[in-house]
Amino acid sequence: MNDVASSSSDAGADAAHGDASAQSARRRTAGLTVAALGVVYGDIGTSPLYAVRESVLAAGGQTPAAAAIMGVVSLIFWSLMIVVTFKYVTLIMQADNEREGGILALSSLAHRTPGLSRRAKLAINTVAILGLALFFGDGMLTPAISVLSAVEGISVESPAFGSLVMPLSLIILIGLFILQARGTQKVGGLFGPVIAIWFVTIASLGLTSIIKAPQILYALSPYYGIALFLHEPWAAFVSLGSVVLAVTGCETLYADIGHFGKYPIRLAWLAFVLPALILNYFGQGAALLLDPHKTPIAFYSVAPHWAHYPLVLVATIATIIASQAVISGVFSISKQAVQLGLMPRMEIRHTSATERGQIYVPSMNALLAVGVALIVLIFKSSNALATAYGIAVTGIMVLSTILVAVVAVRQWHWKLWIVVPLFGVLAFIDLMFLGANLLKIVEGGWLPLAIAAGVFVVMDTWRVGRRAHLEKIREAALPIELLLARAEKLSQRVAGTAIFMTIRSDLAPSALLHSIKHYKVLHERMVLMNVAFEDKPFVRARNRVHVQKLGKGFFEVKVRFGFFETPDVPRALGYARAHGLALDVDTSTFFLGRETLVPSSKPTLPRWRIALYMWLASNALSPAKFFCLPANRVVELGAQVAI
Repeated sequence: MNDVASSSSDAGADAAHGDASAQSARRRTAGLTVAALGVVYGDIGTSPLYAVRESVLAAGGQTPAAAAIMGVVSLIFWSLMIVVTFKYVTLIMQADNEREGGILALSSLAHRTPGLSRRAKLAINTVAILGLALFFGDGMLTPAISVLSAVEGISVESPAFGSLVMPLSLIILIGLFILQARGTQKVGGLFGPVIAIWFVTIASLGLTSIIKAPQILYALSPYYGIALFLHEPWAAFVSLGSVVLAVTGCETLYADIGHFGKYPIRLAWLAFVLPALILNYFGQGAALLLDPHKTPIAFYSVAPHWAHYPLVLVATIATIIASQAVISGVFSISKQAVQLGLMPRMEIRHTSATERGQIYVPSMNALLAVGVALIVLIFKSSNALATAYGIAVTGIMVLSTILVAVVAVRQWHWKLWIVVPLFGVLAFIDLMFLGANLLKIVEGGWLPLAIAAGVFVVMDTWRVGRRAHLEKIREAALPIELLLARAEKLSQRVAGTAIFMTIRSDLAPSALLHSIKHYKVLHERMVLMNVAFEDKPFVRARNRVHVQKLGKGFFEVKVRFGFFETPDVPRALGYARAHGLALDVDTSTFFLGRETLVPSSKPTLPRWRIALYMWLASNALSPAKFFCLPANRVVELGAQVAI
């Protein structure tokens, strides 16, 4: 009997523990789902402010016919279902790079595909740089159009307030960039609940409007979208340039996998965001069916008179949160680009002691602030800015489809008879959106293209310039075998450990050669350390450090980081103890080479590229700060390199 009672007690305890664990898991999932609303869906969640208005104006003018309204709402609905729900939420999120996403993570995943030719890998690298350039362009446009479209609501009831829209928008945006240095840790917890209130609000307003004109629900059928193309093909095609505004923010879905996980992001979309957006888009369509003259104020047409200004306030707060999410995304992608060698080293500050994603990049913040302010001053209204918006988004969509197709064929081993029609249809849709947006180039679409072109030139110049720079260093370097052979002649040794950072482990670093030339001595322990970033987000602790004993007091240490990690070299060197090399960072000396670049008489690159590369290199963050080396243990030795 005692045994039976004991077994029952144990079973009860196990069941209680299992219930507690399941409950804890549910609470964690619910918390991540709510948090994802603010960070992941802020951008796409504020698209109703302008998507219907711009799409209907493009398809039917100031007083659109019912067919144009129904067709546009149908196109928006099916864009949400095909592009967002199927392509991104279902398909592309499967192509995670060790549970991390984004255009860089995706290109790195494709780059690791076995059997790719050198030309294919170069093409993938180019796609990654182009995707980054477009992302930066989108990062400048999104805060501007989001905040402008929300603040413009104050002039709907009273046109006299119209003159205040631009100054208020600038104050909000500049204040947002000023606050970036403080981090978002204190207010970040409010992002999810506030955006949740936003979605509940727009869903309720949309549902109320649908009840007044339920015939709008016929637009759930793709017939109305197809009919618009059949009867007004050019107007329908042009409207796609604005319909795509309803799916801006798709890249964020994929990029934030690492922060929230796939399940919370998918749950938030399917259970909360998608229904709210559908209700609001159909609600706006219903309001326009009743009164087509309200097209210029489509979003506010679903709100009763008394709720107008409260809605403006909620919309403004929601767009601030959406802008914050985009800015944080630019900071994150900048860090990844630096560590993958696509951009010069720059200062990256961590604004939270617990959240690795909370970072602040001063140089990028300044560039974004200036760019966003100029965009607001140039375009002055969300209507004008909508003509520039969309090209960057559709460009990234096309590139993502191409990269995922490569992964599907070469890594998932999908059959071509599945890949070709599936990705062919998705690519066709993306190209239709891109083609419609290219029509906007003259009206303002040149802006994101100009931003992307400038960023692309900078990153590509850094890449090819860095390659030429390293080649010059290699030509003048001494193979490590020759150094070890000559080390015997330097019989004089001094106590301590010297750590020399080297670009290539098979070559002696220039700082070491200059040290020998000037001091004529060697330290008792000579560590040649090579730091590199892998094309994956994280490197496991056991693979962090590799140590090889070269003899004569020399050690080769290879340190590896993932492109999502902070390159804390002193901390990483602690792992060397497990490999038989105990290093005390506080008593060791780090020797770095400080190179002065000068133009060569026989340059390997065009002179303008060399000048740009030299300027980028001169403004790059010092290796000591970038690799978190202790300032009082660093010695820099200068050298001149002609490129």
